[in-house]
Amino acid sequence: MTTDLESSKLDKHNGHQPHHNNNELTESEPLTWRFWRKQRYIVVLLAFFGFFNVYSLRVNLSVAIVAMTENRTVTDADGNVSYEQDFPWDSKQKGLILSSFFYGYILTQFLGGYIGTKVGGNYVFGLGIGTTAILTLLTPLAANHSLEMFLAVRIIEGVFEGVTFPGIHAVWARWSPPLERSRMASIAFAGNYAGTVIAMPSSGLLAARYGWASVFYVFGAIGVLWLILWLLFVRAGPELDRFCSKEECEYIQKTIGYTGTRKIKHPWKAFFTSMAFYAIIASHFSENWGFYTLLTQLPSFLKDTLNFDLGKTGFISAVPYLAMGILLAVSGYLADWLQVKGIWTTTQVRRNFNCGAFLAQTVFMMLTAYIMDPTWSVIFITIAVGLGAFAWSGFAVNHLDIAPQHASVLMGIGNTFATIPGIVSPLLTGYIVGDSGDRDEWRLVFFISAGIYLVGCVIYWFYASGELQEWAKTPEQKALEAEQKQLQLTQRAGFVNTAADLKD
Repeated sequence: MTTDLESSKLDKHNGHQPHHNNNELTESEPLTWRFWRKQRYIVVLLAFFGFFNVYSLRVNLSVAIVAMTENRTVTDADGNVSYEQDFPWDSKQKGLILSSFFYGYILTQFLGGYIGTKVGGNYVFGLGIGTTAILTLLTPLAANHSLEMFLAVRIIEGVFEGVTFPGIHAVWARWSPPLERSRMASIAFAGNYAGTVIAMPSSGLLAARYGWASVFYVFGAIGVLWLILWLLFVRAGPELDRFCSKEECEYIQKTIGYTGTRKIKHPWKAFFTSMAFYAIIASHFSENWGFYTLLTQLPSFLKDTLNFDLGKTGFISAVPYLAMGILLAVSGYLADWLQVKGIWTTTQVRRNFNCGAFLAQTVFMMLTAYIMDPTWSVIFITIAVGLGAFAWSGFAVNHLDIAPQHASVLMGIGNTFATIPGIVSPLLTGYIVGDSGDRDEWRLVFFISAGIYLVGCVIYWFYASGELQEWAKTPEQKALEAEQKQLQLTQRAGFVNTAADLKD
């Protein structure tokens, strides 16, 4: 019996590239709509609901804070009319509250990626979300205690949720075959927007009917329930999963070039001298700027500037994320299909999807700034946010292309920089836009987002790559490439000698 390395060598001598050959491996039972027959798609499904919780726990405050600070009309027994609000926070304080989550979130990105490669991304991802859910249950208590306590709980929530994206990349590094990466990651990431779509209108309804505290109790309880299911059914890799068949396990490991338990050494200097990695960081930063601006401020914009009531604000705020969730599944499948059919290379897929989305988002953000109409503003924002799905099939899985073994650490480093918009954008918007919700002030907010999209597009176009980087290759891969080059030189020398003999 030959080893994987020996088999790769034999394939190479028969004129096939090992990496290419791995991508052409097939299962005896191919993937069909019956996704539950493949354990890796059960992982995807549970990751989808995990990201559902990631964003529902994050965005519920964007709607709840409107109810928490709303001026309510109160009429006493004598018919006297007065106004009251639970928390008298001004726009700057609200901006601080909305951004406080990201103070903690930015601290644990790198740590989450590093720990994920050591102990397993499944534990990092699951416990990060689960702990955030428990803290969400404590949020009403903290808010009623003091503003400082409320801010502290939100910061600690960010600390635990900061490990989730790097953690899931450690999971994909062990579970996702190369030609299924886009669709697996995109389906899971669609949970972000499903969570947003459900959380925003539900938060508005819950706050209106049962009070703002119910928003945190309901979504916190859902997060705890998910944690139990995740820990029961998901393992770090297919070889550790009792539900994963032997054939599926071997298929996954061979296509990704599984290296067993070999200790991974991260080439830190190479990380920070790689322009392909900087292109991902720039793109992630740009997408997050526009996304976080709308995620935290859209309910306020709709209510204060376009005069929607609180109930409608939640529903309308969810529409752009519904579009993005649907388009994520489409973009992920299309990205994989273009690669499988050989129409575009991986680099072309990442670059074209990412930059095409950014250009469109730039245009529609500008249109939103110019046309402050209730109907058209919602349409333009929906298109801008929705098309971001194609960008996620570009930069968000690009770490797995350029350095699959180091993907979780790269995501941790990149998402650290990409969290800065979550801190700066709400604060900046709070200073630009006063309590009156002036249209000219909001126009500047949209112009800034459009400009950042455009800068990210340019950087990614010139420096992005979908190829495995030299510094990310394993010793086995480098040995095979060296042997292949030697074989090509030998063959070339043979052709030269044969030609000389014929001439003589």
